Amino acid sequence: MAQHALFGDAADDPVSPGGTDEHTSYFHPGSTAPLAARMRPTNLDEVVGQEHLLGEGKPLRRLVEGSGDASVILYGPPGTGKTTIASLLSSATGRRFVALSALNAGVKDVRAVIDRARKDLIAGTRTVLFIDEVHRFSKTQQDALLGAVENRIVLLVAATTENPSFSVVAPLLSRSLLLQLEPLDDAGITTVITRALADKRGLGGSVSATDEAINQLVLLAGGDARRSLTYLEAAAEAVGDGGTITIDTIRDSVNKAVVRYDRDGDQHFDVTSAFIKSVRGSDVDAALHYLARMIHAGEDPRFIARRLIILASEDIGMADPTSLQAATAAAQAVAMIGLPEARLTLAQATIHLALAPKSNAVYVAIDRALKDVADGKAGFVPPHLRDGHYAGAKKLGNAVGYVYPHDNPHGVVGQRYIPDTLDSAVYYRPTDHGDEKRIRSFLARLRGIVRGGPSAG
Repeated sequence: MAQHALFGDAADDPVSPGGTDEHTSYFHPGSTAPLAARMRPTNLDEVVGQEHLLGEGKPLRRLVEGSGDASVILYGPPGTGKTTIASLLSSATGRRFVALSALNAGVKDVRAVIDRARKDLIAGTRTVLFIDEVHRFSKTQQDALLGAVENRIVLLVAATTENPSFSVVAPLLSRSLLLQLEPLDDAGITTVITRALADKRGLGGSVSATDEAINQLVLLAGGDARRSLTYLEAAAEAVGDGGTITIDTIRDSVNKAVVRYDRDGDQHFDVTSAFIKSVRGSDVDAALHYLARMIHAGEDPRFIARRLIILASEDIGMADPTSLQAATAAAQAVAMIGLPEARLTLAQATIHLALAPKSNAVYVAIDRALKDVADGKAGFVPPHLRDGHYAGAKKLGNAVGYVYPHDNPHGVVGQRYIPDTLDSAVYYRPTDHGDEKRIRSFLARLRGIVRGGPSAG
């Protein structure tokens, strides 16, 4: 597991444009705020993790210490510190702070902030513009930022949980420093929890927690520090002042772990990719893990079944021809019965395909053939193979000389099928895996008969 993270994003915080007071109210809203907001770091010494971004000499550390001017796009899962970094950047530089949320700000709001920033710059005051959920901005809204970012009228700090390659326009990406934050490891989450239990900004020692309870919180957090503090706060409320949080308290307060999986975002693609690669790599346990994550998160089971059908031909093919049958049958069963019962069907198909011998020979064969066609290597259909069912066909030589294979006791005859220009073409090359080992031996003899001589297998 990755060993880096800060904590505290502010997706639910109010938008509060303004100067120093507004910065404080936005990032550190006071004792009535949720525990995760109260425990947001106020300086680099309080930051847990993200050493790959905040180490000595790293660009982000220079920005936080006030010695850089590059705009930044912070990309990472929830609870990894995107808002914390924005807070540190703003407070370190002493600039006027303005926050916009892509959930409720439009082009008019963006332009108003830029106009004000331009006037303030003339007066000697620079502006930090924090945009949360920037991936929700439309292309037009993002384009409205370009000039101000390029001319450094504002120092843009944009936060997103979605892969910027898909959600942020290329010109804005090229004008910004892209920094990827990673989830906390178990030690990092433990530090966050124990600090919140003791710190006066947090629970201030009003409750205690057993080691087992803390371990359970770490497990449930899934690398998200804010989630760990949200669950800790719920458990603390359950036991009251002077109480002890036990593993039973956690189980009563939080009924299940929340798996990060956005069906419209990069996690959808990442988990799907890991699922397919695990099946392809014959790791049945990893494949079932990623299948469970998709099912748990509400992925369309028909989508999963379609991916298995594709994999059955792409990665297994003739090494185990029954894999395509199994995947197709699973897709039909999923469409008929749906979840939750379809989880069994998907699991069975996943296990079948993961354990099957692997070969991409079918995939390679059709792509070789397509490349030749695209390169113009088509050639004329041999006359004896052409359609001879219409009047005058035989006068043109069509279908003349065709030998019907079933007239031969072996069902195979020597006869040209491939165009002259592709006489030496060999597209399908079976492997020695599974059924293809038998096919490889048989195919060499078959090509020799059909083409009138030995041919590569």
